[in-house]
Amino acid sequence: MSRKHRDLSNQEEQFRLSPVAKLVKAAVFVSLTSSLAFAAQAQESSAPTSADVDDELEIINVVGTRKTIQDQIAIKREATTVVDGLSSDDIGELPALSIGEALESITGAASHRENGGATEITIRGLGPFLSATHINGREATNGSGDRSVNFSQFPSELMRKVAIYKTQDASMIEGGVAGVITLETVQPLDFGKQRIQGEVKLNYNPDEGNIDNSLQSDVGYRGTFSYVDQFELNNGQSLGVSLGVQRQDISQPEAEYRSSSPSGTSLWPCLNDPSNTNEGFYRSSAGDCEDQVSGSSNQGYQTGINPETGKAYSDGTPYAWTGSSRSYRQNETLDERDAFFLAVQYRPTDAWDINIDAQLSDRTQEEARHDLIWLQKRVTPGVTGQNLITNEVGGILHWEGEERFESAGEQFSREENYVGYGINIEHYTTDALTINLDLAYSQTKREELQISNRGRTANRPFFTWDMGEYIPSITVTDFDVSDIANFTDSLRTRLDRENVRENEIMSARLDFEYLLDSGMFRAVKGGLRVSELTFLQLGGTEGTGSRTEYALDSSAPEALGILENCQIDFPESSFLSSVSDGNLITNVDSDGNVISSGTGSSWATYDNVCFSQAVVSLSGGDFAYPELEYENAGTIDVTEKTKAIYTMVDYDTEMFGKIVRGNFGLRIVNTEVTSVGFRSSFNVLVDEQGILSLQKNAINESIVGGGSYTEVLPSFNFVMDYSEDVLLRAGIYRGMSRANPGNLGYSRDFQTDDDLAPTSIADLIVGVNGSGNPDTKPLMSWNYDLAVEWYPNEDSIVALGLYYKQFQGGYQQTTVLENFNIEGQDYSLPITNSVTTDDESEIIGLEASLAYRWDSGIGIKLGYNYADSNFEFEDSLYGDTFVTDVEGNTTQLTAGIIEPAGVPGFSEHVFSGQLYYQVGDFDTALIYKYRSDYFQPYTTDGTRLRYVDEVGVWEARASYKINSNIRVKVEAINLFSAPKSQDFFVRNNLGEVNDYGPRLFAGISLKY
Repeated sequence: MSRKHRDLSNQEEQFRLSPVAKLVKAAVFVSLTSSLAFAAQAQESSAPTSADVDDELEIINVVGTRKTIQDQIAIKREATTVVDGLSSDDIGELPALSIGEALESITGAASHRENGGATEITIRGLGPFLSATHINGREATNGSGDRSVNFSQFPSELMRKVAIYKTQDASMIEGGVAGVITLETVQPLDFGKQRIQGEVKLNYNPDEGNIDNSLQSDVGYRGTFSYVDQFELNNGQSLGVSLGVQRQDISQPEAEYRSSSPSGTSLWPCLNDPSNTNEGFYRSSAGDCEDQVSGSSNQGYQTGINPETGKAYSDGTPYAWTGSSRSYRQNETLDERDAFFLAVQYRPTDAWDINIDAQLSDRTQEEARHDLIWLQKRVTPGVTGQNLITNEVGGILHWEGEERFESAGEQFSREENYVGYGINIEHYTTDALTINLDLAYSQTKREELQISNRGRTANRPFFTWDMGEYIPSITVTDFDVSDIANFTDSLRTRLDRENVRENEIMSARLDFEYLLDSGMFRAVKGGLRVSELTFLQLGGTEGTGSRTEYALDSSAPEALGILENCQIDFPESSFLSSVSDGNLITNVDSDGNVISSGTGSSWATYDNVCFSQAVVSLSGGDFAYPELEYENAGTIDVTEKTKAIYTMVDYDTEMFGKIVRGNFGLRIVNTEVTSVGFRSSFNVLVDEQGILSLQKNAINESIVGGGSYTEVLPSFNFVMDYSEDVLLRAGIYRGMSRANPGNLGYSRDFQTDDDLAPTSIADLIVGVNGSGNPDTKPLMSWNYDLAVEWYPNEDSIVALGLYYKQFQGGYQQTTVLENFNIEGQDYSLPITNSVTTDDESEIIGLEASLAYRWDSGIGIKLGYNYADSNFEFEDSLYGDTFVTDVEGNTTQLTAGIIEPAGVPGFSEHVFSGQLYYQVGDFDTALIYKYRSDYFQPYTTDGTRLRYVDEVGVWEARASYKINSNIRVKVEAINLFSAPKSQDFFVRNNLGEVNDYGPRLFAGISLKY
């Protein structure tokens, strides 16, 4: 087989398109009079005779949205796995403002939105922790402590191809149960032409026009430049070079309503029982609803098991979800990104192909936040409980009482730096044998800095609040929130450095492909891969960070001066107007008459840096962010080493009179995890009577834990050309999803029993407290896909697929024995930690795609995914929780009051629709994306339930090609300002609403 034939046969890996997708023949469909004629028309579009071709063939250069959809159809048709993708002939032609938005247009893909744009991507309704992302065939790092990728970090203008593999073969890097997302930059020699291109997009956000933004102007921009060229050298050598740079400087306006988070320390189900005057909302004296009037403190509804009844201590008692506070937040924002992509391709001879590529991205996000906070948990006797109105899940709809207000502020910045590079050497050893070596490196660094300020009221004004359609509104009696003099009590500032993380992946891969002469088996492939992932998160005084705090006395005479000197006008008009029912705050007198001052949707605000510097100065401190340290109990230092080997056979033959093709193979993966933690060093002391005690020292010492596992991952893919335009497709593979690196830490501290007068270490140290489990096993699954696909022509597809995933694994608190060396001797001590269980669950789903274009230039593309699952994820505070001891005995610890969630990121329904119109040089499209509600873990390990409500988002774009070199474009996302709404612990307990507003872009691109 010739090398040319070999290259074309490997179309899936290279996304090479069918030749028919590059032509539109002159003898096309007859006119369509109605959509009912679709099937008949498709059959009339048969290939022309040779005479017709000689006389009438006309080559039409298809571009724009139509070309993109044709390429999507061709990618899917020619693949041997279930795959959907986007490609473009030119850099910068992917039809989306970001990689996230581009991926959302693929059937079954949806995004989690942050700052109004697509960030993490889910596949078939399954969360990003079940997916993997590869750039140019290599794993990508991130700064989040998990394995998802923030796609807003990568500019779509510098990507040429993106795809989602929904089934896998043995050659693919393991890690994606839901699927594998691949991004590909241009290879300059394969690109085959010189291209110099520049583009400038101006960004205007209508909501930004209402903001006096101290960080950014009303109009932002994105500037992109790319260059691709090829050079013929001596002796038949060739060299290709491509580079791209982008500068983004925009704002990301966001207005918020917020409730206390479900962290476990600020949101509780407080008792709402009229017969209980000792605690809860009906307590007889003023105080916090989760504290008793007398006796020991408690945390509201008690889910612990009462041994006398076998039920929760608070079983049957009504409750309401009450946080320590609620707030409105106004944001001034800045989003800057500098990106650089480089590729060099060198062919010294026809037998060698050498590619070197690099990607760099530096992104800075800043926010100046201004909060109006009203404290929530204090009970006014005779008022709060008697007037409380809740919904069926205990979410509060109406509240009354006396409590403090705060004018608070935060100055936040996050810097994230990504660098990835690699070299790929392909050697055509013979006409049959190809060897490929790939060496790669990827690194992401992230750091967050934050100033947090507070000024509060000295007294507690009386107020009520009522839940509106989206967010609550407040009515306050004789209290002006716009008067800065009302917030002079307890001024405080905090300077935090936190979430300092570094994630690195180094990898080496050696693959071969050997072409066979056999009629059935086309090629044998195989290879091995080694990689080392490291994740480091520095610890500090606050665990994941360090904090320096300064405060003034409640009666400090300088407080008013600080506030007045730093006061600013409220930065935004029409704040939260699209999600509120009118004024956010109404100030009334004792007779209920409205007072104009203090009524509206604004409050007294100040410059955060000015406020913080003043408080620090008066406190005699230095205005500086604290440092973090490596030798700290909060440090997470994980090294994950992976070795994998695979073999795979490609087949292409005839069966039952039909052409069938595909592959089958086996991948074996070994993973070893080493985790370094720190704890206080200690001495074992012995008194005169021989009684032992443990003395902790100020000096930290390192401790090391770890684990390993080996998994076997078979795969089989099958495609049958049932007819000229109908394909039958099937796939089976075993997948694995590893635990997040941030959950593989090793924080341990000894439990002692001093009451029993221990005389030996075995009696003294009875167990271990800690977090993180480096021996966490992966979540395994068997995955089955079956699909039928109809391709009437280059512009059309009707595809229906069914899939089934059987998971083995869940998460449960289990007591296990870990080995520790104490005073030179080894001890096995029990620790209760989150482990992967052997529980089985399943997901069954349906996926449908439809695309069609009429002769008028109007076309549609629709994608829908439905999934159902019995996977259960219990909240660790208010769900059913269990513990299994070292002997395997399971005991229920709590009887929960909330239903378990499903798979993190799981949506039952995902839909994307696109209506486009393209005639001549004019191209326009209207896009709608819908996702039903889903569980988004609040904490890193996902032990707190948080739900993101369903949302539908509209986008639009249009472009006009002035000539072969100039094109103008306009684009918009979130056209109708769809907010993001979140519920805490349980659906319908509103926790947060984020209002982004639409984002508008207009630009011009020049290419030569």
